[in-house]
Amino acid sequence: MKPPYEITPKILKLVSSISEKIGEAHANYLSRPSPQLRRHNKIRTIHSSLKIEGNTLTQDQVTALIDNKRVVGPRKDILEVKNAIKVYDGLSEYDPFSSKSFLKAHKHLMEGLIEYPGIYRRQGVGIFQGSRVAHVAPPAENVPGLMRDLFKYIKTTEELTIIKSCVFHYEMEFIHPFMDGNGRMGRLWQTLILLDEYPVFEFLPFESLISQTQQDYYESLAKCDKAGESTIFIEYMLEVIDKSLNELLGFSNRVFTDIDRLNYFISLGHREFSRKDYMNVFKNISTATASRDLKKGVEIGLFGKRGIKNSTVYKVLK
Repeated sequence: MKPPYEITPKILKLVSSISEKIGEAHANYLSRPSPQLRRHNKIRTIHSSLKIEGNTLTQDQVTALIDNKRVVGPRKDILEVKNAIKVYDGLSEYDPFSSKSFLKAHKHLMEGLIEYPGIYRRQGVGIFQGSRVAHVAPPAENVPGLMRDLFKYIKTTEELTIIKSCVFHYEMEFIHPFMDGNGRMGRLWQTLILLDEYPVFEFLPFESLISQTQQDYYESLAKCDKAGESTIFIEYMLEVIDKSLNELLGFSNRVFTDIDRLNYFISLGHREFSRKDYMNVFKNISTATASRDLKKGVEIGLFGKRGIKNSTVYKVLK
C-alpha cells in the first residue's frame, strides 16, 4: 500500500526549484568534480549525522580518524565514526532498493555498538522525549512486513525519486525497525535512494543542515505521527535539500584551481599518462593551461616525467 501523503503547492514549488538546481549542478560541477569537495562532504556528513545522535567528536576529530590518526575521546563515539567511515567509503556496495542490503548497512554501521546489528528488532519500543513518550513504534512482529512493503513502494511506485526518498526516510523512522541506529539509517538510505538517480548527491551534505535545524527535524517527524501522513516531513526535507543545493552551487560556480584539477586527475587512478590524456578529462581547458598544470604537478612532486614536448609521458609518484 502506498504510504499516505499529499502533494502540496509547497512541495511542487520545492521540487521545481530542486530539479532546476540539480540540472545546474550536473552541468557546472560533475564535469569537473573536486576530490576536496568529496572529502569535505564525507567529513561533514559523518560528523553531522552522528552529532544528531549525540556523538561528541568534533569535525576535526572526524577528519583525523578519516586520515587514520589517533584520536582521544569516548570509545563508543570513536567506533561510531570508524563504522560510518567504512559505510560512506563503500556506498556503492549497497542497493537502495534491497532490504538485505539495508540490513547489511545497519550491521556495518552498528557493529560493536549494539548486541544484534543488522537484525530487525524483536521487541516493542517507544521513543521518549524527556519523561514523555513521543512515539510508540509498531509491534516487533509487524516490522519485517512493514519494511517489505516500504521497499516495494520505493521500487515499484511511479513517483518522483526525490519524493520517495523523503517518504522512505519518514516511514522508516515511524516503523523504527532497529533497537538503535534508526536515525542515521534513515538519513543514509535517503542519500542512497537519491544517489541512484542523481550522482550529484554524493557531494551534498544535507545532514549538516538537518543538524543545524535539529529541533525542526524532530518536530516535523512528530507532526507527521500525529497527522498520520508524511506530508510535513516531505516539505521539511525538500527545504533542506534545496538549501543544500544552494550551498553546492556556491562551491561549484567558483573557479577551480590547478591543484583541484591535479588532485582529481590523480584520484581517477591514472599511473602513466600524456598531456592528451589529461585534457581528455578536462575538456574545457586549453593546451597551455594543461601544460601549466602538469608543470606544476612535476614541480610539487606529484609526477615524474620523461620525453619532450608532445611525446612527454608523466608518471604519478604519490
